Amino acid sequence: MNALSRREEDTLLKATKARALQECDPVVKEFAACASGRTLSVAWACRDSLKRVQSCMVQYTGPEPMEAVRAEYLRLRNQQQEEPIRTEESTLS
Repeated sequence: MNALSRREEDTLLKATKARALQECDPVVKEFAACASGRTLSVAWACRDSLKRVQSCMVQYTGPEPMEAVRAEYLRLRNQQQEEPIRTEESTLS
C-alpha cells in the first residue's frame, strides 16, 4: 500500500516543520529580534526578514521536499513490513 493515513500525514508534516524551524533557526531569530517590541509596524518593518523565513521554510516544507519525505517514509514502512515475511520464509525453509 502506497498511501498514507491522515495520522501519518499529520505526523510527517509536524516532524518536517520542526526540522525546518531547526534548520532555519538563525533566520527565525533574526525575524523575532526585528518583531520584538513592535505591534502594527512589524508588517512593514520586518517584511524582508519575514520573506527570508518563508523562503527558508519552503526549502523543507514545500511540495517537492514533502513528496521526498513521504516517499522515504513509504519506503521504510514497506521495508519493515517485508522483513517479517522474509524472517518467516527463512524459518520455514
